[in-house]
Amino acid sequence: MTTIQPEGESLRKAVKWIAEEERCGAAKSRQQLIEAACLKFNLTPMEAEYLARSFKTTGV
Repeated sequence: MTTIQPEGESLRKAVKWIAEEERCGAAKSRQQLIEAACLKFNLTPMEAEYLARSFKTTGV
């Protein structure tokens, strides 16, 4: 059963997850974390592209 989430909630969760993983000293590169987040949070291709661009330009 799928849960209905507000639009963009998966993207927000992905950003928080990546930030937390980096804060905890994850052994993966940022690119690997982004790819894992896309799968973990079932992001659309558009959301995945936005996530990759946002982390690349802001250096979050």
